[in-house]
Amino acid sequence: MMNIFLLAITAVLIENFVFVKFLGICPFIGVSKKISTAVGMGIAVIFTMTVSSALTWPVHYFLLQPFDLSYFDTIAFILIIAAVVQLVEMYLRKCIPSLYSALGIYLPLITTNCAVLGISLLNVTKGYNFIESVLYGFFSGVGFLLAIVLLSLVRERIKFADIPTPFRGVPIVLIAAAILSIAFMGFQGLKLPF
Repeated sequence: MMNIFLLAITAVLIENFVFVKFLGICPFIGVSKKISTAVGMGIAVIFTMTVSSALTWPVHYFLLQPFDLSYFDTIAFILIIAAVVQLVEMYLRKCIPSLYSALGIYLPLITTNCAVLGISLLNVTKGYNFIESVLYGFFSGVGFLLAIVLLSLVRERIKFADIPTPFRGVPIVLIAAAILSIAFMGFQGLKLPF
């Protein structure tokens, strides 16, 4: 149980994919204008990271590694992630069309989201077992959700702020993201035995 807690703290705070590893920035900046779309994207990323972690682990350890084909990891993982994203896209189009249209182009971009591919590659690199891989994928997705919701909260407040003209729009969003990133870098002082 303690290992799960340490893995969660590590994935969500210490090794946050957005604020510490700087992965997945495109949907992070693009979809964080409203809290509702940010939460929708965060949930889609959680699902995609969890399922792709569960599918890529056996592909690596039971298909590619035994035949000494580990150099195909990236290609195989991208194909698996693309299939998972297609399932998410079909589900949202059918069941939640308002969220599907709000996410727009950023939903198919989850396929090329480096955070989703990064989680699959990190699971293999760190040598996690199947359960640890799935949990690390899930908690990393939760970290992405936390990051995108925090930025969307800041962006909703920025709309009503009196900002100097040169900083309006994207510059103030990048400054806010940088300040949030600095705050998350403070968690780097936590050295957990995991």
